[in-house]
Amino acid sequence: MPVELRKLRWAIITAQHRSLRRAAEALNVRPSTLSRRIRDLEHQLGASLFERTNGGTKPTVAGQEFLEAVRRILDETEEIAARFKSHSRGERGRLTIGAHASLIAGNLRAMLVDHRHRFPDVETYIVDGSSEHLLSDLANSTIDVAFVAEDHPRWDNKMLSVWSERVVVAIPVDHPLSAHETVHWYDLRNERLLVPYRGPGPEFLKLLAVKAGYPNSCQVVRHDTGLDRLLTLVGAGWGILLALEGATGATFPGVTFREVHDDGGPTRLGFCACWRQSNSNPALRSFLDMLRERYPDLSDVRVWTELAHAALSRTPDPLP
Repeated sequence: MPVELRKLRWAIITAQHRSLRRAAEALNVRPSTLSRRIRDLEHQLGASLFERTNGGTKPTVAGQEFLEAVRRILDETEEIAARFKSHSRGERGRLTIGAHASLIAGNLRAMLVDHRHRFPDVETYIVDGSSEHLLSDLANSTIDVAFVAEDHPRWDNKMLSVWSERVVVAIPVDHPLSAHETVHWYDLRNERLLVPYRGPGPEFLKLLAVKAGYPNSCQVVRHDTGLDRLLTLVGAGWGILLALEGATGATFPGVTFREVHDDGGPTRLGFCACWRQSNSNPALRSFLDMLRERYPDLSDVRVWTELAHAALSRTPDPLP
């Protein structure tokens, strides 16, 4: 017959107090009930766990050894159960994020810092790539969530619009455009432009085609390397780099940044978070809850209703 965990715990508490009466008070049960449970346990084990005297109740030598082993097992079981509960709440585990933007500064970096602060036991891994590669990894379950350019039409699963970033250019400090407060797309014609293969590189090519007449009027050189190396090339005079505002958190010798404007002002590139609805990773659920706190889904009728009620509650009373 299996031994009840409750009986084992009661026996451990009895050994700690060395008194049936005091142990019963700690357990909030009658001494007679505790005594009966201890005797039932001893009967199941076929041996005495305690010596009962007028001075109290103390474990036998064999009983002490048994109860110490049981205590270690119960402590380990409780620890495993706590870890399991923590994992199921998304407080532990592993999360893989596809990053389409720089982490030097900006919204994604702030999101990751906040998530790390709130869920320090979640192992978070970052994967770089273009929109196409990240969405492919997402479809293949290689990553949990991807942050990509919002105008990408090939993802038909779950999606949430999040932030936008201004398009900037990194310019050598001795370049004539560095004297401008802002740079317009037509200023980039006939310039040697560095565009990354990874990250938002394909989106930059689309913008150049629409706003600067690429490929007829632009000299584009694509590099399959990281942002730090590209900025080093800019400082060495290799050309002008198209980037997002998150890159402006970096300082490189000989490099300055300028916003890129069109007729309507700063050019911005919108982003969205994409994930698979079938992904049951608890760490992803907690991450998405944080994301929705910062960027509510305005396509959700419930969110619209909550925002409307909040706005009405802030409406001042009419003047008398």
